[in-house]
Amino acid sequence: MRRISALAVVTTVVASTWGLGASTASAEPDEARLVSTTVVDDQQLDIEVYSPSMDENIELRILRPTDTVTPSPTLYVLSGVDGGSYNNSWMDQSDIVDFFSDKHVNVVIPKGGESSYYTDWKHDDPNLGRYKWATFLTEELPPVIDVTYATTGTNGLIGFSMSGTSSLNLAIAAPDLYDAVGSFSGCARTSDPLGQAFVTTTVVNFFGNPLNMWGPFDDPTWVANDPYVNAEKLRGTTLYLSSRTGLPGRYDNLESEWIKDEEDLADVVIKGGLIEAAAADCTRRMATRLDELGIPATIDIHDDGTHNWGYWQDDLHNSWTVLGPAIGVS
Repeated sequence: MRRISALAVVTTVVASTWGLGASTASAEPDEARLVSTTVVDDQQLDIEVYSPSMDENIELRILRPTDTVTPSPTLYVLSGVDGGSYNNSWMDQSDIVDFFSDKHVNVVIPKGGESSYYTDWKHDDPNLGRYKWATFLTEELPPVIDVTYATTGTNGLIGFSMSGTSSLNLAIAAPDLYDAVGSFSGCARTSDPLGQAFVTTTVVNFFGNPLNMWGPFDDPTWVANDPYVNAEKLRGTTLYLSSRTGLPGRYDNLESEWIKDEEDLADVVIKGGLIEAAAADCTRRMATRLDELGIPATIDIHDDGTHNWGYWQDDLHNSWTVLGPAIGVS
């Protein structure tokens, strides 16, 4: 008689309670699978999904619609350079839970991937380990989400800062996976000297070696992961790109909930201003590139604002009027 594991029983109970689909607990050891589920509240789950390519369990937060029986689309939401760790995640720094509480969509937020660009690295890194995030996000994770929850199979993807680049690259790498993509304060250039400098600065933030990511700077992998160069492959995807000029805006003051103290304000205004100014230049260039190719996109470049969570929360709200309908949600 076949033994039924405790994990399978727990997953079945959770599935029955939450209106979930078939469990992946019985997947083969070398297949992506749901490992654990923890109920946070009526609309939130913490789950772990095993990634064969990285050989580790990846933590994710799932925001569920109130109606868990009627199939709903899925929005994948990526984080910045710190991978959503260190109390610097969408959950900690934005109103994402409240914003999606009345919307018929599954929101999937991975945790981890510091300085990863959510890409497949060519080599394991001594400090960061094995990174195969593109494989996990485009091949391993979606089938687990689709088989476990009631989904329509329609997906959207958003990212900001580091993952603003990643969201475009993932859409290029998996053109049939995402119907809508949002890129906030990202840089769509990676293979020219300025783009490579931007990427290098981000990767070394957590002591990674960019040569382990895409090889030497003349390696064709850098070009293969350049959204500007490969923009033609975004045709047919609903796009929303946003950035700000880097000049101080309404969230760059001591009264802002996203500013801790005077030192933090100085860092945001100076460092965050410079980063956002560079992102704005990238966004303008990408907008021109898309226009030249005749690829429709919503471009939202504001007159002021720095690299600051307050503006990314605004981007989340503003982009939804474009991205939501594209995946079937008003």
